[in-house]
Amino acid sequence: MASPQPSSPGSASLWRPLRSSLFRNLLIADVVSDIGTFMQSVGAAWLMVSLGAGPMYVSLTQTASALPFFILALPAGAIGDIIDRRKVIVFTEVWMVGVAVVLAVLTIAGTISPVLLLLLTFALSAGDAFETPTWRAVLPELVLKGDLPAASALNGIEFNFARAVGPALAGFVIAFAGIGAAFVLNALSFIGSALEAARCRTGHAA
Repeated sequence: MASPQPSSPGSASLWRPLRSSLFRNLLIADVVSDIGTFMQSVGAAWLMVSLGAGPMYVSLTQTASALPFFILALPAGAIGDIIDRRKVIVFTEVWMVGVAVVLAVLTIAGTISPVLLLLLTFALSAGDAFETPTWRAVLPELVLKGDLPAASALNGIEFNFARAVGPALAGFVIAFAGIGAAFVLNALSFIGSALEAARCRTGHAA
């Protein structure tokens, strides 16, 4: 990945990592993607209830979202140290776009079932579980070493912002346009991250 430009001397600022266009663009794309992910989580739970599934299926929706992180986070981190990180991010984003599109189409067509919903939710979360460690590992390639703490803090702020906005936006969209529309927006939310990652030049881990 292209090296970030040197920053001016002095104490580190929380906003200084945003001077790196690579970091800034990926952070913006990531917040959009995370908002879409939280919208999908709300939509999946809402849809499961709408399908008339029992309490077990509703609880399994959250399990399908969380389980991939326990199973795949460790091997995903190792893969990110071996394979070009840009390719890992692009692949996972394209994977999530594909799964999200399938979920949206099946939902709008009215052919989704509780089991299919669980499988597609798991597949979406699996892509996120593979991407997250790679995104964290790529931070040192986007900003200077002295800006890493600020970059990590901004990344946390981004995630918490998405966690606050995503569910509220999902409720608004579902109320006015339906669950399928929320899933469509989730699919679109991954495109920015995929494009930004594809534009970047990265190598293997240092």
